[in-house]
Amino acid sequence: MSEPGPPLPAHKRPYDDTPVHTADLPPLPIRDRNIPAEAWIEAPLELLASGDDIGKPRISYKRRIGSWLLWRAGPARKANSRYVAIDADDLTKVYFFRLFPDGTGEGIGPRGVTHTRFRTWKEELNESP
Repeated sequence: MSEPGPPLPAHKRPYDDTPVHTADLPPLPIRDRNIPAEAWIEAPLELLASGDDIGKPRISYKRRIGSWLLWRAGPARKANSRYVAIDADDLTKVYFFRLFPDGTGEGIGPRGVTHTRFRTWKEELNESP
């Protein structure tokens, strides 16, 4: 991959379809491009299908939260979208947070707690090994 370019608004970031392994997914948010789920060599089927029921948007990598890899299918705000968290050390551990167009959301975290706020869902990911 090339050196990062200047930060771009999320909707203007091009997709970089270069194949990437789990170990090469960056820890911090990428501000100049998107890594699509289909470029992730080890991508589990749950991730690749995570947008199937919401219009099949392109799924993009967002960042690491502890050992979790965070991906999103669909837009970020007040949208029909889904976040997917996958444990980088055990790709069978997958959790979802669904965002609805009215701004509400729902997801279950690694401890089995149901969250209605994306922030608390992410906090649980950060606190879970």
